Amino acid sequence: MMSEIHPSALVEPGAVIGDGCKIGAFAVIGPEVTLAAGVVVKSHAIVTGWTEVGTGTVIFPFACVGEVPQDLKYRGERTRLIIGARCRIREGATLNIGTEGGGGVTRVGDDCLLMTGAHVGHDATLGNRVILANQVAIAGHCQIGDDVIIGGLSGIHQFVRIGHGAIIGAVTMVTNDVMPHGLVQAPRGELDGLNLVGLKRRGVGRAEITALRAAYQALAQGEGSFLDRARKLAEESDSPMVREMTDFILAASDRSFLTPK
Repeated sequence: MMSEIHPSALVEPGAVIGDGCKIGAFAVIGPEVTLAAGVVVKSHAIVTGWTEVGTGTVIFPFACVGEVPQDLKYRGERTRLIIGARCRIREGATLNIGTEGGGGVTRVGDDCLLMTGAHVGHDATLGNRVILANQVAIAGHCQIGDDVIIGGLSGIHQFVRIGHGAIIGAVTMVTNDVMPHGLVQAPRGELDGLNLVGLKRRGVGRAEITALRAAYQALAQGEGSFLDRARKLAEESDSPMVREMTDFILAASDRSFLTPK
């Protein structure tokens, strides 16, 4: 399939444009950009830097994808941005390439929705099916798991990890790690239970949800420190989802945890 490139678009020499791509009026595609088949870059969007965009992704007007990091330590090192398939990057969203000190790659998984004005900072990693609502800011080095939803106007502190299936309410500042399937809300980010609605929507069975609820209570009310309780759960539970939770809690992290009330 031939690509459609508007006459006013600027596609710099060296860019790789896949089959069936559509590039709108006044869009700019940099010389180190690779667009896979079926990518749509709408009018006035910019894709620059060493950036790869996956099949079927759509980049909306005035998004800026692949620019240099907002990091004063960045010295022009050759780093990259990788975006998965079928993502939707809405108007005014910004995604930066990585830094040498952070591993060199900013990565966005498949089927993600980044709404208007969302920001993905350098060296951050987003899993699959992540939703960032309007004006969400993901700072550098964050790790966002699969199926995470972050409400509008929320900010995620650098180096924070958010586990699989967690949900963050709108207008929330998250400064500590969030366990898988956690529910976080309040202006300074408090862990307020499990994302039960999300679990049910993804078809998780009743037995697993019951095991997760029991595990959450054990983490909230058991003996010893939070990490002691997680270690005990890891030893005693045979639930895969509980083990996912304890593995996340016991993994290395640069932040502390939001803990159950």
